[in-house]
Amino acid sequence: MIWKRKTRDEATDQAESGMDSIAPADVAPGVNREDFAPAGGELWRRTAAEPGPMLPRFMANASDDVETDVANELARRRLALRDALGASQPVIARESFAGRREAMAALINAVEEQRVHVVIYGERGIGKTSLAHVFAETAREARYLVIYGSCGTAANFSDMFRSVCARIPRIYHSSVLPNSLEAEKGDSFEVMLPEGPFGARELADVMAGVVGTRVLVILDEYDRVVDVNFRREVAELIKNLSDRAARVQLVITGVALNLDELIGYAPSIRRNITGLPMRPMNGAEVKELLRLGERAAEIRYDNAALAMITQMAGGSPYLVRLLGHQAGILAMNDDRSVVGDADARKAVEQVIAEWQASLPRRVQANLARDEARVHWGLLVAAARAGSSADGWFTVDDVYAEMGGTHSPLAIERDLKLFVNTVDLLERREGPGDPHFRFGYPGVASLLMMSAAMARLAA
Repeated sequence: MIWKRKTRDEATDQAESGMDSIAPADVAPGVNREDFAPAGGELWRRTAAEPGPMLPRFMANASDDVETDVANELARRRLALRDALGASQPVIARESFAGRREAMAALINAVEEQRVHVVIYGERGIGKTSLAHVFAETAREARYLVIYGSCGTAANFSDMFRSVCARIPRIYHSSVLPNSLEAEKGDSFEVMLPEGPFGARELADVMAGVVGTRVLVILDEYDRVVDVNFRREVAELIKNLSDRAARVQLVITGVALNLDELIGYAPSIRRNITGLPMRPMNGAEVKELLRLGERAAEIRYDNAALAMITQMAGGSPYLVRLLGHQAGILAMNDDRSVVGDADARKAVEQVIAEWQASLPRRVQANLARDEARVHWGLLVAAARAGSSADGWFTVDDVYAEMGGTHSPLAIERDLKLFVNTVDLLERREGPGDPHFRFGYPGVASLLMMSAAMARLAA
C-alpha cells in the first residue's frame, strides 16, 4: 500500500472533522476503495495497531524482592519453591538441607571426636557437595577456620595449597606473638612457604604450627584430579599432619565406589582417615526433603505424588528436588495447593523430554535405531548395572540385573553391538572381565526413568 503526506490545510480540515490525517493514496489493483470504508458510509481511516501479547517478564528484581500485592503472591510462592527445591545448584544453606542427618552426624563425629581426615564418596548427584557446604557452615559456627577448594583436571599441589595457606592468618601460627610485628602486618601462612613448587613435607612443617583455632580444608570433586603426583602428595600430607597431631584436617569428596578409588591403596594412612559413603535417600528422607518445598510454597504433596517422586528419583537428592520442583510448579500454575499423581507424572515426562533433547543428535539417533528398540531390555539392565559411582559394569552385573534369563555369552555379544555398530557404550579391557560404560552422561538415568514410566503405563 502506498501512502501520501497531506498538506497542512488538508490535515487541519480532517482533524476538525474527526478524520485521521493519513489516508491511502491508492489501493492494490482489483480492490475496491469502498471495501476500506466502514458500514454507515464513513470515510476510510487508519485504526491504531492492536497491541500484541505481552512479553514474559521476570517475577522478581535482581535482589530477589517480589512485590507483596495479591497479584504477585503466586510469583512469591514460585520463587520460594525454587529456593527450597531448586536442583541446578548444590545446597549451601542449612535451612535448605534435609534428609542427611546421619551423614552430617557421622562427619561431625569424625572431625570432632576422632580427629581424623574424612573422605566422602558416592555416585554422582548423591549430595556430596551439598553435605560439604552445609558442614562447612556448621563448622564455622563452631569457630573452625574452613577453607573450601574445588579440584579440577589441572589441579596442582603447590598452587592449590598455596591458595589455602593464603587464607590462614599468620597470627594463628605458634611462631607469631600477638603483639609482634608479624602479627600487625596481617600476613598469612603463604609467606612461610618456600618459593616455587613444594611438597607435602614442607607444607606440613608450616601447618603443624597452627594454634588458637582448628583448620578444615575441604577438597571437593577430588575425583577430577588426574595428576598422580597431586594424589600422592595429598596422601603424604595426611600422614604428616596426623603424625604431628596438627590442628589441620582434610575433608575430601569425590565420585567413587570406595576409599581406594580416591586415595589409593595406602595402608600407612588408613588409621588416619575414615570413609563416609553417601547412600541413596530412603523414603523418609525423600519426604523430609519435599517438606521444605511444602513449607516454603504453602503446598502439599499427596501420597501418590510422594510415591511417584520417590520411585522415579531412585534415592538421588538431585532428582527428588528436580521432580518435586517441576510437579509443584504444575500444581501452582493450575491454582492448586495439592500436588497430585498427575503433576508428578507430568513432571517426570518433562524431565525425560528435556534430558532426551539435551543429548547430542548422534546419541538421540542411536537410541532411536532398531537395534536399540530390539535390545531395550538389555540397555535398561545395563543402565541399572552401571548406576555405580564410575558407571562401569561387567557382563555378570548385567546378567544379575536380567535375572539370569540370558546367557553371559549372549549378553556380551549384544553389548559389543552397542560399542561398535551403535556406539552407545565404551569398552575397557584389563585384568579380568571386560568392563562397559555408557559413553555419554545421562543416558543411563534416561533409560531407567523411561523404563519405570513404561512399567507404570502398563
